[in-house]
Amino acid sequence: MRKDNILIHPYVTEKAMNHLSGSPLQNFKDGNRLEFIVNRNASKSQIKEAFESRFDVKVDKVWTRIEKNGKHAIIKLAEGYSAEEVGSRIGVF
Repeated sequence: MRKDNILIHPYVTEKAMNHLSGSPLQNFKDGNRLEFIVNRNASKSQIKEAFESRFDVKVDKVWTRIEKNGKHAIIKLAEGYSAEEVGSRIGVF
């Protein structure tokens, strides 16, 4: 599978936006995450590799779930990288 076919588009909801920096109701460690709709056949390691190469950041962990509107990947960035900065580059704000 080609890297450019893995990440389809960012998934932006109020809850997803709270994961960028962590909401006041959450611990800060719960922040620094982005959510994307990804190719249904992509594995966690493929998602991690595609995200790191596309946005030039390091990924700490990837969680996935499948819903009606596709496969969702929640991507937690490694310490020292900012999900808010990546979000502003892709036009989430």
